[in-house]
Amino acid sequence: MDKHYDVAVVGAGTAGLQAAQTLGRMRQSAVVLGTDTYRNDPAEHMHNFLGHDGEPPAQLRAAARKDAEQYDTVRFLEHGVTRITPVEGGFALELADAERLSARRVLLATGVTDDLPDVPGLAPLFGDLVAHCPFCHGYEFAGSPVGVLGSATHVAHTAAMVAPIASQVVILSNGGELDPETEAALDRMGMELRRERVLGTRRGSLGVTVDLEGVPPVELGGLFVRTDWRQSTPFAAQLGLEMSSVGAVVVDALGRTSVPDVYAAGDMAQGPGLPMPASSVLSAAAGGMVAAAACVQDAARDRAARG
Repeated sequence: MDKHYDVAVVGAGTAGLQAAQTLGRMRQSAVVLGTDTYRNDPAEHMHNFLGHDGEPPAQLRAAARKDAEQYDTVRFLEHGVTRITPVEGGFALELADAERLSARRVLLATGVTDDLPDVPGLAPLFGDLVAHCPFCHGYEFAGSPVGVLGSATHVAHTAAMVAPIASQVVILSNGGELDPETEAALDRMGMELRRERVLGTRRGSLGVTVDLEGVPPVELGGLFVRTDWRQSTPFAAQLGLEMSSVGAVVVDALGRTSVPDVYAAGDMAQGPGLPMPASSVLSAAAGGMVAAAACVQDAARDRAARG
């Protein structure tokens, strides 16, 4: 192995970059390993992050990396990781270029990947006129009709969240059947329900034109969809980490996973008491800081025990 580090940070998004800065400030030797693929790549701007509202995500990452690089114990490698294996005294990491590294601890910040509903035209609009998070994108649709795509029970909750923003909320069930309780909730809130099958989406006069089967299209300012997401890398499975019912890595309040000396932060991780991961740029940064601090605290504990 070419080099041993105190911590290997796998993933160079917001969580990983914040972790690198925290580790650097505590003089921990850290290597940050990541590719240039990020969950919020489709979004031109990010929101709901104090001091950075409306800033392009790439701009934040560039500034965060510059901050982390000023610490001489932090190293960045532009290589993907192919495997992480527990070994005596830590972990071995195999990289895409066949290089091998080792680390006493591993902090995973590799994020998740969104799979969109199977509707033509959604992908080109996703991250702009089509979104999955009202906190991140809802305000941009204010005062216009807003759609919610789907027929599962979540549509009533999403519609209720969007109602103060939109001039009208339109539920697009895409031919699916809503259960009576959900339909009753939508009726109480005065939501418009369109049952027709969705043929596709495209840019339109208000923002999004939704083509429906057998009837005229619906014009919306924006459209919310629920994505199916999955872990972006196989490392949780490789390391045998405990997973939540929604497919996130289970962590404690400090980002520790079920495997000693493995930590996780960002969209991939689900903390105590949360029904799902807190998916935002700000929460990812906070999670990266907390998990890195846990690495430092655990290293200090080991140091004190050794004497």
